[in-house]
Amino acid sequence: MMDTVERRAGNAHVKTAATLRYQSGFGSELATEALPGALPQGQNSPQRPPYGLYAEQLSGTAFTAPRHANRRSWLYRLRPAVMHGAFQPFDARLLKSAPFDDIAPPPTQMRWDPLPPPSAPIDFVEGLVTMAGNGDAGLQTGIGIHLYACNHSMEQRFFYDADGELLLVPQEGALRVATELGILDVKPGEIALLPRGIRFQVRLIGASARGYVCENYGAHFRLPELGPIGANGLANARDFLAPIAAFEDREGSFELVAKFGGGLWSASIDHSPLDVVAWHGNLTPYKYELARFNTVNTVSFDHADPSIFTVLTSPSDTAGTANVDFVIFPPRWMVAEHTFRPPWFHRNVMSEFMGLVHGVYDAKAEGFMPGGASLHNCMSGHGPDAATFENASRAALEPQKIENTLAFMFESRYVIRPTRFALETPQRQKDYLDCWQGLAKHFTGKP
Repeated sequence: MMDTVERRAGNAHVKTAATLRYQSGFGSELATEALPGALPQGQNSPQRPPYGLYAEQLSGTAFTAPRHANRRSWLYRLRPAVMHGAFQPFDARLLKSAPFDDIAPPPTQMRWDPLPPPSAPIDFVEGLVTMAGNGDAGLQTGIGIHLYACNHSMEQRFFYDADGELLLVPQEGALRVATELGILDVKPGEIALLPRGIRFQVRLIGASARGYVCENYGAHFRLPELGPIGANGLANARDFLAPIAAFEDREGSFELVAKFGGGLWSASIDHSPLDVVAWHGNLTPYKYELARFNTVNTVSFDHADPSIFTVLTSPSDTAGTANVDFVIFPPRWMVAEHTFRPPWFHRNVMSEFMGLVHGVYDAKAEGFMPGGASLHNCMSGHGPDAATFENASRAALEPQKIENTLAFMFESRYVIRPTRFALETPQRQKDYLDCWQGLAKHFTGKP
């Protein structure tokens, strides 16, 4: 597929928001070219690719992974990815990586206010702050959970993560994520999924931006199985949008930053690595609008398990038990009869890290703010606060639509271990447990 909407600016092929286009289909075999005839036909590695390009394969799985699970794309680029200087250590600031073993994780329930905005110019990489995580990046298990806040575009800097794929959840401010395979514009209410190893640059569309990042060390995120739901519902593959090929032909003094082995590394590079003219395959970045999620809920009684709100899942080696699930709590109708409608009190073998994009979460009337976060670890009790419980216990059970809200959860089979920064930051709400202390004893001794 040829993209016909690019324009020329100096030596760079760039796009405007009005002309940005996408192709659709999660996990699909896709093909795109920014110049006519740039994509070889009938083979992957011709002796002389069109336009004097280099053929390069980007493998997201082992070569021998089963066909249904195999992820790879063939790229046709101006220069191969090997062309850069030697890597040197780069200051990771507050970005950490698994294993998170520098401090024992308490089972205490935790919640944080949004972090303050940066006071100095800072880009996406510099603005990453690690809140928690689990597993081991080197063993490709578990996750890292980060917040980002930036007020400056990555003008001369490019980045890739060899430790895991990145799920970006913008909370405030839109991003233009320029990748090797094309460009994604992502705003609050949408997510971006960037494969392990893909090189990209985050450019601001407004003055600043902040949000959440799940760094998935484990198996690729995929759509969850639907089971008895059937063939349709939840997130549909067609609504995931992949970029159209767009390349930059820029030379100069640039920096390539890599996250590898838990640390950050920097190398000089004399050209933009976003120089892929054509590509085909099924390993690609995506964006997805969360409003397209087809929510399933009870129409009789009781509260369904939150697994019905799973957008993407990274499975583990135990069936039905995820390395990490990405779960959302979007606008939806509540119609259950004879039912306490908010999320029930529970203790869970899974561990839950929550964020709020906008609005109010229906289980917490106060204190959970957009841009903030909470952590309820394995077997730590949690549920609605006292005010929410009292109101929901007495509410008229008429059909009600929960509107103007979007909360989400990173849920993992492994204990989520907060970083020392997360435990000690002033933004941690030391009085979080107070939200449950007002729960009254209603026992009557009578049925």
